[in-house]
Amino acid sequence: MPAMLKDPFERLNLDREVLTVSQLNSRARVLLEDVFAQIWVEGEISNLARPASGHVYFTLKDSNAQVRCALFRQNAQRVRQALRDGLAVKVRGKVSLFEGRGDYQLILDSVEPAGDGALRLAFEALKEKLGAEGLFATERKRALPAHPRRIGIVSSPTGAVIRDIISVFGRRAPHVELTLVPTAVQGREATAQIVRALALADAQGFDALILARGGGSLEDLWCFNEEAVARAVAACRTPVVSAVGHETDVSIADFVADMRAPTPSAAAELLAPHAGDLEQRLEGLRRRLLHCARERLRREQLRVEGLTRRLRHPGERLQQQAQRVDDLEQRLLRAIDRRLCAGQERLARLDTRLGAQHPGRSLALHGQRLQHLTERLPRAMQEALRSRQQRLHGLTQTLQVVSPLATLSRGYAILFDEHGQAIRAAHQTRPGQRLSARLAEGELALRVEGEPAIPVTLPLL
Repeated sequence: MPAMLKDPFERLNLDREVLTVSQLNSRARVLLEDVFAQIWVEGEISNLARPASGHVYFTLKDSNAQVRCALFRQNAQRVRQALRDGLAVKVRGKVSLFEGRGDYQLILDSVEPAGDGALRLAFEALKEKLGAEGLFATERKRALPAHPRRIGIVSSPTGAVIRDIISVFGRRAPHVELTLVPTAVQGREATAQIVRALALADAQGFDALILARGGGSLEDLWCFNEEAVARAVAACRTPVVSAVGHETDVSIADFVADMRAPTPSAAAELLAPHAGDLEQRLEGLRRRLLHCARERLRREQLRVEGLTRRLRHPGERLQQQAQRVDDLEQRLLRAIDRRLCAGQERLARLDTRLGAQHPGRSLALHGQRLQHLTERLPRAMQEALRSRQQRLHGLTQTLQVVSPLATLSRGYAILFDEHGQAIRAAHQTRPGQRLSARLAEGELALRVEGEPAIPVTLPLL
């Protein structure tokens, strides 16, 4: 293998060596990578593809040829600008061969914008920035004056542009006053001069401004793609028509201006209506005015005739009003009668209700009830007393039956110790103890003389 890397074709013609397809592609790849180890190639991107792997594949082409390119993920992450079809770039890498298909390709490690491509990237970046700020919004654009009298032209004093504009105005609207505000339209100093010229022209009170330049390459027109010029156009209080380059040329100033014209001559035609067109328009307006005046007179005449028919003599109006007054008087009298009748009927109903609810009747009823209750009260009291006396007598008899006093009346006595406790058994006493005996009538003081005797139960029979 090392010998093959040094000279992959050293044995190609010896002994009529026959190679397989894989061997042929392998030797071709080694040879290409050895000879074209690192080269720079310039072209335009087409057929751009970004698979999920993160690698980038595209075709690099010019007007006569093309070559496949592969930019692997680790190198693709270092590319700052956004790749797209049509972008002119310079690429660095090695020439290789994809052995599986035998395709000749470039393995890239760097991609940079090339020439016009770099300007295009800057153009798109500024366009996106100003668009996000709203400088291209339709609602901020002003309408061009229909009949301008003074127009300022911001352009180069030399060249065909100013002559074309003057020629168009001389042919279509020679009455319009043109003022040239000279400025450079190409080169390093052009941007600052255009900004100053726009500010000067905007302060002169023109009806409109024309920012004009002839055609050229993207580099030649680049001053009209500068941010300073775009903001100067946006800051103008006077309506601005941008006419930069040919019809296919587009600049940032075109997006910011109130109107874009494809050419300087077209810009002049926008602001310089043809005299013949104005005459035709005036004639049309005259005919419309005459027709409107006639129609207005006819409508007013019909209105006067209608008012005349509606106009009546004052005496007739007075008679009608007198008749209306009589009618209203009759209606008022009838309404008063109806109101009086309704009031009388309501008064009769209320009088009847009042008689039914007179307080004398209620007082009589309540007096009768009071007399009846007065008669019932003594009988109820006697009945209640008699009932309670009978109950008291019964309770007294019951009390006498269970009362200990009744037992004492039969000869019994109740013994109490010195503490007032009743003595129920002999063992509750001691010799010499003081007792009291309660009789049916009075009490006796006693003293225990001997030991209590053992109780003896005697039979009843």
